[in-house]
Amino acid sequence: MKRPGRDDDPDRLYTVTGGRSRSGTDAFDLVTLVVSECEPTPGMQSEHASILRICRSPTAVVEIASDLGLPVSIVRILLGDLHAAGRITARHPRTAAAADQLPDPEILKQVLVGLRNL
Repeated sequence: MKRPGRDDDPDRLYTVTGGRSRSGTDAFDLVTLVVSECEPTPGMQSEHASILRICRSPTAVVEIASDLGLPVSIVRILLGDLHAAGRITARHPRTAAAADQLPDPEILKQVLVGLRNL
């Protein structure tokens, strides 16, 4: 049984990424949510067009890779292309700024102790 992505011809993957082996950005990890900002255009690379269709609603990078049957590393390169062109937006479900806004764990412990004492 052929496994998409893993058993693909290396020449095809080389062609899909334009010979690049790394994305120009670290903006995409496995759970980054990607949303299309436009529809595919005629003449667009088929993988780029597929990503735009898949991401009409927020979709995680790992889901995109699964849907395309491509390795995540290849999908990250393609997403970098689309992001640079303004065709997608990307958002991590939990940014570092959001983590800074979480309550102090010590305060949460004190609240828990207070609730137990009720």
